[in-house]
Amino acid sequence: MVLHVSPEPAVGGPLALVRDGDWITLDVPARTLTPEVGEEELERRRAAWEPSPPVADRGWSRLYTEHVLQADQGLGLDFLVGGSGHPAPRESH
Repeated sequence: MVLHVSPEPAVGGPLALVRDGDWITLDVPARTLTPEVGEEELERRRAAWEPSPPVADRGWSRLYTEHVLQADQGLGLDFLVGGSGHPAPRESH
């Protein structure tokens, strides 16, 4: 069982390209998930991928969707990065 993959599929992470029926190799010691799909097919899927529309146009849901960092970056709000004195990577959206 895999509990978390970052970045999330919703923002174009690795599992965004996986389809029902695809085989995936899990290598726990190497910390990898590898879809067993040809590069040509993955490129086709990547070119066709579009982000899901926002779930909200205002409020906390909108802030969360647009500004909460991925789990490997601490799940903080991107606009507060550096405010606590701890540097963290900042991705552009």
